Amino acid sequence: MSSKKRILYISQEVTPFLKSSEISKNVKTLAQKTQESGKEIRVFMPRYGLVNERRNQLHEVIRLSGMNMIINDVDHPLIIKVASIPSAKMQVYFIDNEEYFKRKAIVKDEKGKLFEDNVQRSVFFIRGTLETVKKLGWIPDVIHCHGWMTALLPLYLKTYFKDDPHYANTKVVSSLYEDSFEGELNDNIEDILKFDGVKESFMNHIKNGSDYLNLTKTAIDHSDGIVLFSDNIDSEIIDYVNKADADSLKFVNSEQHHEDCSNFYDEILEKEPKLAE
Repeated sequence: MSSKKRILYISQEVTPFLKSSEISKNVKTLAQKTQESGKEIRVFMPRYGLVNERRNQLHEVIRLSGMNMIINDVDHPLIIKVASIPSAKMQVYFIDNEEYFKRKAIVKDEKGKLFEDNVQRSVFFIRGTLETVKKLGWIPDVIHCHGWMTALLPLYLKTYFKDDPHYANTKVVSSLYEDSFEGELNDNIEDILKFDGVKESFMNHIKNGSDYLNLTKTAIDHSDGIVLFSDNIDSEIIDYVNKADADSLKFVNSEQHHEDCSNFYDEILEKEPKLAE
């Protein structure tokens, strides 16, 4: 078995498959730098309809596809695709589903309104990634989340997957960006989580609304580490990070941050995993 530390990156965006953003550029560079530092990596993102499959040479991974996942009592097939980034010498896996990700948009419609099924899409992406990583037989030491579409992953890792031996020693790190959204996600977020066995006691923030602030606080509560990837993050979130029971890595500059993250993973791994309370 390899003695290299294994880092799983799960992100709502990755360059060059979508238009460049703060998140997409950081994830690509960070994953590349981490790999160059001697760690093993895997990278996952949704296969939005905006991703050009032909230009980016995506192809389905038959041995990983074929699973079905039930989201809020509805069965959905899970398709796994993969593509390479030759310049970075790495691969990116894509979580695909006809209903959730075929549309030519990321999280909003042409009028700028959030999709009503973004919670279901997020849960499908999170659970799909974690189930696919199990099927790969690859045990991550750290899962590093990027973008609010991944905000529920720390909660799922510490509740839905808490008795799964595959993730028994896995730590989770959440990155915070200047990526907030206006308004709230769909009203039935509690029902979706309850269907997956998440207890009400883990929904203290979400009970107050499925807005960006409550999602982010939920991610912070269940993360072993927090990485600030911007110097323009909401002050209320910064205050919450400072009071949280999790190590944090403050933002300096992008280039330095990419180097610091690799050391941050090592620090996190020396500590006991945070358990769901």
